[in-house]
Amino acid sequence: MNRIGAGSIGGGGSAASAAGQYRVCGNCRKVPRQEKRVQVSPPLTRGPSAFIPENEVMQANGLDERTNLLVEEYSTSGRLDNITQVMSIHTQYLESFLRSQFYMLRMDGPLPLPYRHYIAIMAAARHQCSYLINMHVDEFLKTGGIAEWLNGLEYIPQRLKNLNEINKLLAHRPWLITKEHIQKLVKTGENNWSLPELVHAVVLLAHYHALASFVFGSGINPERDPDTSNGVRLIAVNNFCVCDLANDNNIENASLTSSNFGIADSLSELEALMERMKRLQEDKEDEEASQEEMDTRFEKEKKESLLVISGAFDDEIVSTDVSRYVEDPGFGYKDFARRGEDHLPTFRAQDYTWENHGFSLVNRLYSDIGHLLDEKFRMVYNLTYNTMATHEDVDTTTLRRALFNYVHCMYGIRYDDYDYGEVNQLLERSLKVYIKTVTCYPERTTKRMYDSYWRQFKHSEKVHVNLLLMEARMQAELLYALRAITRHLT
Repeated sequence: MNRIGAGSIGGGGSAASAAGQYRVCGNCRKVPRQEKRVQVSPPLTRGPSAFIPENEVMQANGLDERTNLLVEEYSTSGRLDNITQVMSIHTQYLESFLRSQFYMLRMDGPLPLPYRHYIAIMAAARHQCSYLINMHVDEFLKTGGIAEWLNGLEYIPQRLKNLNEINKLLAHRPWLITKEHIQKLVKTGENNWSLPELVHAVVLLAHYHALASFVFGSGINPERDPDTSNGVRLIAVNNFCVCDLANDNNIENASLTSSNFGIADSLSELEALMERMKRLQEDKEDEEASQEEMDTRFEKEKKESLLVISGAFDDEIVSTDVSRYVEDPGFGYKDFARRGEDHLPTFRAQDYTWENHGFSLVNRLYSDIGHLLDEKFRMVYNLTYNTMATHEDVDTTTLRRALFNYVHCMYGIRYDDYDYGEVNQLLERSLKVYIKTVTCYPERTTKRMYDSYWRQFKHSEKVHVNLLLMEARMQAELLYALRAITRHLT
């Protein structure tokens, strides 16, 4: 379901263009009316996440001295925000994340500081992520941004308006980006972008699209509003069913989860997953699949991803407070491998890799960011505690690789040396639905989806999944954009 209007900035009217329109909820099949005023109870503002009990976040990270030092050194807001609290469950990764984000927002770079925050707002608005919009509205003003720009895209300079197309494509269908889009932005004229400026902008756009996935996937709560001391406030809710409102904001109410599996069921699920991981490793040692078989498995997985449907309304309605930052709000993700559309060539990863191509280009045009991004990608990909739920001494490499490569598969990126049969073996359907929603339509993510997969796993392990999805998405967007820039240069 689509959460629109909660925690949004400024004033603005209803997002509904006409009264009396109805949609059908995909979960309860009831008809929610568009504009409601809903009293949100304290659970919305208690703790950093609506999906993870507050005490589990605190127990997992302890908010140790290292985390506080990182926040002090790298946080642009100067406080421990909810994203950082949830990410600090994995302190090693948090350091890489905060360093790279601080560099792109605050350190020397081609773009003026207010531009950086406005680009973050534009990126977050593609997914209606009011949490990130609010954060960067504040930062935009603090860094000297012109307040009038916050009235919407028609008030910003033409140079920034020209980013709308690449913002839209990167967020939803990056495979459509061509060298012609790059040429249009860098062509001679008063509103042109230099290549270093454009690379900085692309890095910011990809970063905040992906971070919106993490925000929604982890159920990040709005920052506590000092003006609502009792923790209760009224919010406008459009296109939002009560079943989801209760589901997302009552983390203790176990009855709201989509299934009633018992502990025995989820334990057997865990054992079955571990058995499949073990069998895959043994099969790999016994014999390798032929290249023809690998090709077939990739095509099969790509087409099967079409069948993974994220439940939501057909017509998305965007709140006025967010829509002011969005051009063409109806443009969204469409499956790379849509039926009857075979003209889009698969992005063969070995033809344009991050390690051999993207890294050097981004580093050449925007000094040092390549090193920081590379460290972040490697950190999340290799991060492991050798545990799975209650089991220790487990090699989770195959599972991490399946999660990362499945995201890239949905974006049409293929690794010739990877057996995509592993994806089907390791990722259950409920997990695939969650991955596709968080990656492609993050604003539709619900607690029900989060709860429905890996029921015996720790919340810290699910946060790790979200970090993998976020970085896989960011890398996919960057690969398409940087390949287009390379083609422009050659």
